[in-house]
Formats: sequence, C-alpha cells, structure tokens
Amino acid sequence: MRTERFTSPARTLAAAALFVLLTPASRAQEVLDRIVAVVGKEAIFLSDLKAQAEFYAVSNRIDPQTPGLDEQVLGAMINEKLVLAEAIRDTNINVTEEQVTTRLDELIAQRIAHPQVGSQQKLEELYGMPVSRMKREFRDDMRKQLLTQMLQETRFGNITISRREVEEFFTTYRDSLPEVPEELEIYHIFRFPRAGTATRDAITAKARLVLDSIRAGGDFADFARRYSEDAATAADGGDLGFWKRGEFVPDFEEIVFSLKEGEISDIVETRRGFHIVRLDERRGDKVRARHILFKAGADTASSSEAVSYLEALRDSALAGTPFAELAKKYSDDKESGPLGGLVGRLTADQFDPDLVKVTSGMKPGEISEPVELVTGAVRGFHIVYLKDRIPAHAMNLEQDWKRLETMALGYKRNVEYEKWIAELRSELYWDERL
Repeated sequence: MRTERFTSPARTLAAAALFVLLTPASRAQEVLDRIVAVVGKEAIFLSDLKAQAEFYAVSNRIDPQTPGLDEQVLGAMINEKLVLAEAIRDTNINVTEEQVTTRLDELIAQRIAHPQVGSQQKLEELYGMPVSRMKREFRDDMRKQLLTQMLQETRFGNITISRREVEEFFTTYRDSLPEVPEELEIYHIFRFPRAGTATRDAITAKARLVLDSIRAGGDFADFARRYSEDAATAADGGDLGFWKRGEFVPDFEEIVFSLKEGEISDIVETRRGFHIVRLDERRGDKVRARHILFKAGADTASSSEAVSYLEALRDSALAGTPFAELAKKYSDDKESGPLGGLVGRLTADQFDPDLVKVTSGMKPGEISEPVELVTGAVRGFHIVYLKDRIPAHAMNLEQDWKRLETMALGYKRNVEYEKWIAELRSELYWDERL
C-alpha cells in the first residue's frame, strides 16, 4: 500500500519522464529498440521502458534487475499514455505554446543549476547539443506531459477529505503505518560576516569601473564572462535563465524584480557579494536576468565581529528577550527572520546535517553558542535555538494529525485514480507487446 502522498504509478512515471527528458544518454539507450506497447496512436519503445525502469529503480533504491520491474513500469507507462489520450480527447484541456516554453525553460534552468552541471556550456557538453536544439527536440514531449498533468489536476485536484475519513484511514491502517522519526523544531539567527572597509572599497571601485564601461556601451555578457566570480553563470554571460518570485535568494530577488526590461542596476550588495544586474525579459510571472558577481570574502576581523554580535544577542535571549523578537530585528536571513528565525519543524533527516549536528546534545529550550556553517554558497555564523525535540514514536491522531490527513488524502486520490484508469483501459485502445 502506498499511502504517503498521491503518487500513483503513472504520476510517478510522469515525473520520471520529465527527468529522463533531460538526462544524458544512459545504458538503456544501447538496447536493440522495438515497440513494447501501443496506446491509441502512441508507441512505447523498449529504450524508453529501460530508461524509465532504471530511473525508477534508482529513485526507489531497488535492484534494476528485480523480477517484474519492467512489467510494472510498462503498466504505469501505458496508464500515462491512456491519460494523454484522454487529455487530447478532452476539449477543455488546452496547453499553450507559452506554457510549454516556460516549463522547458524552467527544466533546463534546473538542470543547469544541478551541482554536477553548473553552467549552460557544461549542460550542452553532457547532451551533445545546444540548448536551442534541446528546446526543439523535447518540445512535443513537454506538451504531452503538461496535458496529462493538467487533466489529472482537473480531475483529482479538488478532492478533499473529512475528519471522519482520516480517522477511518488511521483505524484501518494503524498497524502498517510507518513510525514517525525524531522531529526537531529549530530556530536560528544568522549573521553574515561583512568584509572590512578597505576590502569593500576596493571591490566596489572595481565594480564601478565595470558598470561605467557597460553603461558607456560595453556588452554586458562579455563583461560577465571576463569579470564575474559566479562560476555557475560567468561562462554564459551571467545568464540566470527564467525564474519566478520566490525562487531567488530574497535579497537578490528584491533587486531583480525592481528592474524594468533592459534596465541595469547600480552596484548592489547581497550575502554573496556585490552585483551588477540586468533584467533581460519578463514573461508572465517569470523574469530572465543576468548578473556580474564580485565576491567579498570575510576576513578574521569580520568573523570576530559576527561572533561578538551573536554572543550579545544570545545573552539577551538568555536574559529573557524572546528569541523570535531578536530574530525578526537582527537576523540576516531574509527568509526565516520575519518568521522569528523558524527554520522548520521537521524530521532530523530533512534539515541540513551540519545544523542537526549543532543540536546534538542540546535540550529543548537551549540556545547554542555562535557556530560557523555553510548553507548553499553562503558562509556565515548562527546561534541555534532548539525549541522542541519530539522523540520517534508510533503514529497517532493527537500528535500527527496533519501527517495522517495528508496520507489519507493521498490514499483516497489513489483509489479514485485506479478506478479512472480501469475505465480508460476499458474504453481506449491499447496493446502490450513486451
């Protein structure tokens, strides 16, 4: 029984297809190809089956040679094609060219941002083709993916669940529900160590020369390639791709979304350093920007200042000032600060391992000494407040209502999905040839 969330096999394989869509050639493509199933006018090839089965095995940490795996994955792929056929038949389901373009841009940007890629040039080397060709090659597949997703959201997105149904779900499956691992409720105050005055002046002077040259007619992309210290984007002329609000680091996002198309910012500072930003394009709620980054490394003096600053805040909290109040006023973390420093109430494995290590041995209510951590590409100092530690326990209605509600809703949607697939299999043409 799959109860964690609405992850019917076809929906799982739809997500896999999007990943395989932009995954370099794998061993699965070396097989002698043939058709293994036909659904309406759509064929499923053995190479596609092997690629998706391999992805499914890796994602679920099972042996790719598991008996019956190919048959299970093929069944899910047939279901996906049936949903596609129904989406094409449904005149109320439409996908625009702009939606296809936007989703492709997002997917390519995600692949570029992957730690093993890091730049458009590297992505193109991995796939053996330019990004422009990727967008042409994968366009039809992306349209089909969006059609199936839209139909499923239309059909199942509005399903709700009552309190009685959650209680019945818990009663029925109580003995097979997984144990809830240890949970932590963690808050922090972050201090970014600022470079000294002399260092900052030298960096801004260099950035000013570059900015003046660009405003005098210099090519932004060329200057980004020559001077930007952002290794992930410099080779691409500082191109950040398309992003929507909420996907940038907050302090950088404020800069990007304040610009008009074609406008170049002044020199602006974020936790990563000093930037020059140009907004290239707005497309709906998404923007495409370029930037040139000049890093401002912290020195010993600035690190000492950050530690002293946090020690003073810790003393205030221990003396009775609410931690949340201090975080809202003084934390450099623009995401958690407004929330009183809340990092999250999550299972230990969902937090950054280094952050969990800080809380090791701490009791609920304790505040750590200042510690240096690297989160993403940002190095800084933190004081960590462990508000609560919930031991691992058997799932129950009192402590785990939200989790059970989500599981019960996912189970209900899966049941409805399986009924619908059975109907489609009886109404539409399909033929398995494995």
